[in-house]
Amino acid sequence: MTSSDPARTPQAQALDLVTRYYAAFNAGDAAGMLGLLTDDVQHDVNEGETQRGLEPFRAFLAKMDAHYRERASDLVVMATPDGTRAAAEFVIHGEYLQTDPGLPDARGQTYVLPVGAFFELRGDKIARVTNYYNLAEWTRQVSVGAEHA
Repeated sequence: MTSSDPARTPQAQALDLVTRYYAAFNAGDAAGMLGLLTDDVQHDVNEGETQRGLEPFRAFLAKMDAHYRERASDLVVMATPDGTRAAAEFVIHGEYLQTDPGLPDARGQTYVLPVGAFFELRGDKIARVTNYYNLAEWTRQVSVGAEHA
């Protein structure tokens, strides 16, 4: 069955959609991630601005790829019965590759952080992505890693 199979419940389709989003993330497949988003996607960046549209999301992914290598593990996805909202909890395992302006210097430090993400879904596409993680804890981890580099 495909994710758009009408025999599947809206909740099952939502769970599949968000799971495919993280599979594309873990594969480093930006095109695959972008293909799962609406053209007017709203992206609420952790402790940052709200961006709208595929082009800002594409630019965000390119920036992330330049500065970080990340993989999500221990993924748990939840969805409402009507399939319009979903949430994911996971652990991000990362490596800080290149200094991101305004953040500590990058020296290949690794980090592990719990992350929560919330989604608004429209049919077979993601219309909103909101991510939350503890930036102070990330900063502590890469600062400790920098001291030992």
